[in-house]
Amino acid sequence: MADNQKTILREDLKIKGNVFEKENIQISGEIDGDVKAENLKLEEKGKINGNIYSSVSELEGTVNGDIKSSKVHISGTGDVEGTIKQKTLSIDEGAKLKIKTETSK
Repeated sequence: MADNQKTILREDLKIKGNVFEKENIQISGEIDGDVKAENLKLEEKGKINGNIYSSVSELEGTVNGDIKSSKVHISGTGDVEGTIKQKTLSIDEGAKLKIKTETSK
């Protein structure tokens, strides 16, 4: 695969079931299930009702589930509820959070 290629799940797409992507995924739609990807970007209108497993997670939308990721960034539009297991975590002002965090080594 060439660099910068990614799977894009558009705003009008709703998936019931787990999603697996070996590399990059950008989500604007809604997923009822777990998401596993190397790099995940959840757009502002995106929603995940399930767990996230990734190396890098950029969250601008809504997550109801646990997150296991080396690096997590939650933007000011993010709305996250669950447990986050991460090495690094950054949160912008304005984010809505109901979380528990665990720092891994």
